[in-house]
Formats: sequence, C-alpha cells, structure tokens
Amino acid sequence: MNSIEVGGAPSSTMPLALPFTVAAWNLERCLFPPESAAHLAATQAPVVLLSEMDNGMARTGQRHPTAEVADRLGMHYAYGIEFIELGLGSDTEREFCEDDFNAKGFHGNALMASVPLSRPFMLRLWGERLWFTDGEQPRLGERFAIGAVIETEAGPFVAVSTHLESATTAAYRERQVRELIDALDEAFPGLPMLIGGDLNTGNHAGGDFEAEGLFAMSTARGFTRHGGPLEVMTTRPSLITRWPERAMKLDWFLSRGLTIGETRIIP
Repeated sequence: MNSIEVGGAPSSTMPLALPFTVAAWNLERCLFPPESAAHLAATQAPVVLLSEMDNGMARTGQRHPTAEVADRLGMHYAYGIEFIELGLGSDTEREFCEDDFNAKGFHGNALMASVPLSRPFMLRLWGERLWFTDGEQPRLGERFAIGAVIETEAGPFVAVSTHLESATTAAYRERQVRELIDALDEAFPGLPMLIGGDLNTGNHAGGDFEAEGLFAMSTARGFTRHGGPLEVMTTRPSLITRWPERAMKLDWFLSRGLTIGETRIIP
C-alpha cells in the first residue's frame, strides 16, 4: 500500500521543451485502455495524470490499464494503490465482470510522462477509512497523491496526480490538500509545482465547488487554480456513472511557480 510501481519506457531522455501540455483524467477504472490511450495521444500531452486506475480487477478484465496506456503512449509511469477492493465493485461495474474474483483487487492513481520521472514519491492523504464498511464497495485504504520531478528546458518541476475523497465534506478535502502541500514543501523546497486530478469539489455540498475551502487555502499558499471555463462541468454520464443529473465540476489543476496558458475541458 505504500510502494510505488515504476514502469514503462520514456520516448525521450531530453528535458521537456516549452511550452508543453499536461492532461488529467479520471478514467473510472479504465475499461478501454487502447481507446483511452488514443484519446490522450490526440492531446499531445507529454505529461498525464490519471485517477481511478484498476490493476487485477474483474471489472477491467484483470488487466493493468496504466501499463497498457503508458506502453501505447511511449511513457514512463509511476502507479500507486489507493484501495484494495474487497469486492467486485458497484452493481454497474459487476456488469463488466467475467470472473467472480479479483486477481489483485488494486485501484489507484498514476503519473506518466514521455520523459523520465525522477524522485517518484507517494503521499498517503489523511482520512478516516470511510469505505471499509461500505456495503456496496468495501475497500481497504485511503486517498493519496503520486508524483515525481520532471526536467524541462527551464529546470525541474514537481508533477503530482491526486484524487481527493468524494464521500465527505469540503473541510475534509481542505485538510487533505493542506497536508499535501505541507509535505511537498518540505520535500521539494523552492521547486515549481503542478497538482492535478479529481479533487471531488462540490461533493456533499450540492455540487457547489466554490464552497470548497481548499481553493482559498491553496491560494494563500501561493497556488493558482485552473479548471477551464467555470460554467463548464467536468463530469458526464458514462458506463460507470450513469446519472445525467449529476454533472459536477470536480477536476482541477493547482499550480505554483509555473506560467500556465489556456486550460481546456476536452469532451
């Protein structure tokens, strides 16, 4: 639960040229690795942050989608385990299971890049084990952030892929981000940082992402948020999440020490 799997092969060993694109995507288990890789390739992003990636789960054919996506994109990857799933998943997820068991039961987040990832790290976020006794999706574990230092023509920066807790309040998520920033500042003083992923903003707050204290707190710590047009949501109905009325703005980047251009939400 505290180890990092590093794999794949970067397509270049040179520092990233400026400017470059970073993509973040909650892939909801990643049912379709080749198609997902193709969609990411179309963005031409050399840095990719992924959430909700299975490994050895029946609902995703016992595959390791992170490794498959990285292989197709020619990327180095770091993968960590958010939860060990104690069941097969929700009712909708069981529809995709051909087996009645999980070979591994791993579910986590990933960071990948077309250049080498140096000093990879994993930071377990504060939590109260809210999912362990969940009747539909019992899980062992807690949310976390995974990251690494990436070299660019202008020097190194820290890229962090994270996934905050959904089944709780804004104050809970604010504490997770505050302690994450504290840990990053201690480990990488002075380095520019980009934190991104599914921050689950607005959950248990009627969808009001502006009710999240994590934005004011991170601003006070020198970070700027980037989420595309504020009126454009980042969720949509999918094969896993089938409720069209639950459109929410969950996904963001928080940057410090970097010059950020346009932020787009890609259907």
